[in-house]
Amino acid sequence: MIDLHAHSRASDGTQSPAEVVASARDAGLDVVALTDHDTTAGWDEAAAAATSTGVALVRGTEISCHHGGTSIHLLSYLHDPLAPGLRAELDLSRASRLHRAEVMVARIGADLPLTWDDVLEQVSGDATVGRPHVADALVAKGLARDRGHAFATVLSTRSPYFVGHHAPDAVQAVRLVRAAGGVPVFAHPRAVLRGRVVADEVVAELADAGLVGLEVHHRDHDEPAVRHLADLAGALGLLVTGSSDYHGAGKDNRLGERTTAPEVLEAVEALGTLEVVRG
Repeated sequence: MIDLHAHSRASDGTQSPAEVVASARDAGLDVVALTDHDTTAGWDEAAAAATSTGVALVRGTEISCHHGGTSIHLLSYLHDPLAPGLRAELDLSRASRLHRAEVMVARIGADLPLTWDDVLEQVSGDATVGRPHVADALVAKGLARDRGHAFATVLSTRSPYFVGHHAPDAVQAVRLVRAAGGVPVFAHPRAVLRGRVVADEVVAELADAGLVGLEVHHRDHDEPAVRHLADLAGALGLLVTGSSDYHGAGKDNRLGERTTAPEVLEAVEALGTLEVVRG
């Protein structure tokens, strides 16, 4: 049982990295990947938990990118966290996320009783403040029912309070991941309910730049999308992964609801710079 996409409080999950690993054990997983947004801050804690629980850990990051104005999320597995090119890009993205959150909260606070201190109460450790923390603050203040409601209303991309943030071009991001010794996989590429998705030609362009796989099996993909992506991966020589995109209590996604084949993990590990942490 291999789940290659999970988040902790180091970004927008609701559990600590160690708790994510413990939950993976409780869910019957053999392997879990910690892939917090634009950060590796949870890696050390998760690795320590992996050695004590017996659940193997794939260290990763989910990188926010774009291509032609369309948002793309890129999973990077087993890269060198000190590689200067990728590290600089992730640092820039985190700083931009923080500034974006500050501006959005100021805009919201002009109309609703929400302050920056309210948001900081929802942030754990050195996690980068982002929209999920603003959503949690809205819920805590009784201004939204839950995270989903907050994202559908006050924090929507169509909301007057919305502010964009820096994100690298996806082709550049793929190249930076490969230069850092990482394994880039396109996360939920047909998640149409999240917004616009890119055409197959863009996936082919990413493959030419060094993309290794597609996250085919994901709850945001219906059966026609799964079949299409599996065929596309075959045509482009890409690996097929499956994952839960777990966020703890932040989303309904459950660990192990979608999984990756062992031979795919073997291929990922063979290509990556870091080793899978095993107890």
